[in-house]
Amino acid sequence: MQGWDFWLIAVAVAFLVGLAKGGWSAVGNLSVPLLSLVVDPLTAAGLLLPVYIVSDAFGLWAYRHSYARRVLTILIPAGIAGVLIGWAVIPWTSAHLPGGNDIITGLVGAIGILFALYMLTGPKAATVPRAPRVRPGLFWGTITGFTSYISHAGAPPYQVYVQPLGLDRLAYAGTTTILFAVLNAVKLGPYALTGQVTLQSLETLAYLSPAAILGVYIGKRTVGMVSERTFYRVITWALLIVGVNLLGRALIGTDPFLALARALS
Repeated sequence: MQGWDFWLIAVAVAFLVGLAKGGWSAVGNLSVPLLSLVVDPLTAAGLLLPVYIVSDAFGLWAYRHSYARRVLTILIPAGIAGVLIGWAVIPWTSAHLPGGNDIITGLVGAIGILFALYMLTGPKAATVPRAPRVRPGLFWGTITGFTSYISHAGAPPYQVYVQPLGLDRLAYAGTTTILFAVLNAVKLGPYALTGQVTLQSLETLAYLSPAAILGVYIGKRTVGMVSERTFYRVITWALLIVGVNLLGRALIGTDPFLALARALS
């Protein structure tokens, strides 16, 4: 696991994690799929959680004044509930359902694809700002926590609820950073108890932290340089790519982009 291929991908992934915490939230969901090219997905999720937490600390400082308080009030309790459900359900699913993890991964990918396509091709009314509603927030917040626990893939259900609210880009980025910082802190205990976070994870963190911190800085500097329309379009396309990746992995058992590249070579 300590070969050059692992470290090349791991450093790039750590940078993406930091970039996500700096404001480009959707790109962070590429992290586990990319690292899963060189380690199994559960190990990838465990190795990356400490990197997420370190990045969270810098992201919280960067966006300490920019967030939507009511959205967080709704999503944080629901997200924590989703994490706890994931902790309870995932071991049972893995043990008792054939391809249980693939089913969940595919569902997350399908949600991301459908929502991204709707945002890209649907009526303009889909992006008209609206007030956050409690019941949909509790539902999507729970799904966010659940999918975040599985593979740090909480962005698709999170965006289903938050993106149509029409937050300005800094409030959106800050709300995202704060919510997932809380969820990642909650996940640390369950990950440690299930053996996904180990001393090896912490050792790897020491090498990956500089790339993650650099990503936070660059993300924070660049997210405010583009228009809100461009910002939302970028994260929607990133969500579509992530959704295709997750669904493809569930259906064919490997990264679909990698499979396509191999087929064309």
